[in-house]
Amino acid sequence: MQRPETSAVVLVIDDDEPYRERLVRAFGRKGFTAHGVGSAKEALELAPSVRPGYAVIDLKLPDGSGLDLVRELKALDARTTMVVLTGYGSIATAVEAVRRGATHYLSKPVDVDDILLAFAGATLPAGEAAALEHQVPSLARAEWEHIQRVLADCGGNISQAARLLRIQRRSLQRKLSKHPVRQ
Repeated sequence: MQRPETSAVVLVIDDDEPYRERLVRAFGRKGFTAHGVGSAKEALELAPSVRPGYAVIDLKLPDGSGLDLVRELKALDARTTMVVLTGYGSIATAVEAVRRGATHYLSKPVDVDDILLAFAGATLPAGEAAALEHQVPSLARAEWEHIQRVLADCGGNISQAARLLRIQRRSLQRKLSKHPVRQ
C-alpha cells in the first residue's frame, strides 16, 4: 500500500467528538486523508506517523491550549498549514495564533469549505475553485445556527437560552418553530 501524499493529510484536533467526526468525514469526501483526535497529547502522538500537511486545531483542548499545540506541531514539521478554531474569538488570541505559526483563525461554527478557504490563503492548490464554490450563509441562516448552538449549550433549556440571547422566551419559541433557513 502506498503512503498518502503528506499534503493531502489533514489532522483534526477537537474535543467535541461529533463536530470532529463530521469534519473528518467531510475532509474525506473532499479527497483528503483525514484523522481526528480529541486532545493535544493524542495529536502529538499521531502527527509523526501520519505527517499531516494540514491541521485544524481547537483553541480549548482538555489537556492544554491549541496555541501551544500550534507551536509543537510547527516544531515537528514547519510546512504544516494550520487553522485554529474557537467558539470565543478575540483579536488577541487570533494574533497570538498567527504569531505561533497558524495560517488562519476562525470562529465556530465553520464548515469544511470555510477551512479550505483558510488553507487556500496559504498553499492549497484547489483554493480558487473552493472560493468560487463557497457560499456565504445568509444572515437568517447565521442567526438560526447561532440560536441552535446556544440552545445546545443550554441543554435544550429554552428559558436559559433566551436569557443568554437576551430575547424574550416567547420570541425564541417563535424563531424555533420556523423551519431552518437554507443557505
